[in-house]
Amino acid sequence: MPAQPDDEHLRFPDGFLWGAATAAYQVEGGAAEDGRGPSIWDTFCRLPGRVRNGDTGDVASDHYHHWARDVEMMGELGLRSYRFSVAWPRVQPDGSGAVNERGLDFYRGLVDALLAAGIAPVLTLYHWDLPQPLEDVGGWPNRDTAYRFADYAAHVYGALGDRVMYWMTINEPWCSAFMGYGNGLHAPGFRDPQRAVVAAHHLLLAHGLAVDSLRAVHPGGRVFGIVLNPAPVRAASSSAEDVDAARRMDGVLNRLFLDPVLKGGYPEDVIADFAEGTSDFSHMRPGDEGIIASPIDMLGVNYYRRFTVAESDGPMRDGTKGAPPGWPGAERIAILSQDVPRTSMGWEIDPSGLTEVLVHLHRNYPPVPILVTENGAAYDDHPAPDGHVHDHDRIDYLRRHLAAAHGAIEAGVDLRGYFVWSLLDNFEWAEGYVPRFGLVYVDYASQRRIPKESAGWYRRVIQDNGLAAIADRGGDGWR
Repeated sequence: MPAQPDDEHLRFPDGFLWGAATAAYQVEGGAAEDGRGPSIWDTFCRLPGRVRNGDTGDVASDHYHHWARDVEMMGELGLRSYRFSVAWPRVQPDGSGAVNERGLDFYRGLVDALLAAGIAPVLTLYHWDLPQPLEDVGGWPNRDTAYRFADYAAHVYGALGDRVMYWMTINEPWCSAFMGYGNGLHAPGFRDPQRAVVAAHHLLLAHGLAVDSLRAVHPGGRVFGIVLNPAPVRAASSSAEDVDAARRMDGVLNRLFLDPVLKGGYPEDVIADFAEGTSDFSHMRPGDEGIIASPIDMLGVNYYRRFTVAESDGPMRDGTKGAPPGWPGAERIAILSQDVPRTSMGWEIDPSGLTEVLVHLHRNYPPVPILVTENGAAYDDHPAPDGHVHDHDRIDYLRRHLAAAHGAIEAGVDLRGYFVWSLLDNFEWAEGYVPRFGLVYVDYASQRRIPKESAGWYRRVIQDNGLAAIADRGGDGWR
């Protein structure tokens, strides 16, 4: 039986990779410095009404100037690893052609500092910041973008491949495709479900091309993978209509990405569903599925929530936030709110879904080691009069999800590591700077960093390589 959250102590496997994660546009800032070009998010943030409070990532958490202190703080936290992304427009401002060596120098310095501190870099090549010049000629719906990504990946690998062990290609292609091109909630902001389906395919193609390219340079000794965001999908009732709604959403959210990467081909029922919505998959060429299925060494899993869905005769909706349809057929699915605790983002909290996702992958797909590359919660965190940030809700959230991850390990899942989202409070995409996910509080006006109580709690988890009893709420603060 999987371990429960109140077990006395849950020990994780030796060598377990304890870490925290960030993404370039969310933390770096320095948006116009040292040759960096504009990304689709720079452009999107300037469209009226698209980002809360008109916020931008121009400065963000200013990691571009504070990275040395941030690495020092990671060492104080006891991190064994740090997952970050490289900003494509910092390396190739035009998305192709000339490489900006000043941009690569930033990542060279960061990687060297991490290694000197005994922290393993986990590098993500793409976390949503497509160079704007590539979007101007079609973006991800343009097949050529996949080839430009493979070229970019080779440039980054040429600069850092001798020092970085872990390489993840694309972060959450579902979001890039269906929120960027389908419902317009993310950059570049299009509302064209058919175009989103094409973008999804080219994102996966880019992943496969990059893996093939990098492995040809370094056939052994490096770990290559992709980061997906699978989530359990539950039917609201046993009716045939609701069960089919759950099948359709599971198909687009999960199997559309997992099956071609791990099983070598798209699920036939999803292609049939798309055909009903006028997406005939004519954009796929012979051999594409073989490229997408290039063998990976690690699968990154980002987990935040599960979904309960029902058949609907109106636009797809979420109980926490309305959204237009993001893919063909989404207009007949409703996401229903459940009576459970929520984060400040309105996301339902369900740690059991993490166990369910990991065990499902273990039982239904070819074996591949897994990293939980993101898991975390936004709360309304601010320093108290005593100067500390008493984020007990986050400690409880992380404790329960780590217990769920341990339960998956007990069920046989080959889970190699866990990364808290996020190391720092940061720019949270269309929600701007209001949500705070960090283990470390950032005063955006001064860029002062204040480790929260959850940071001290997580440090003890790492030191113990395990999870203490429920009574341990981290009350002694950071120090």
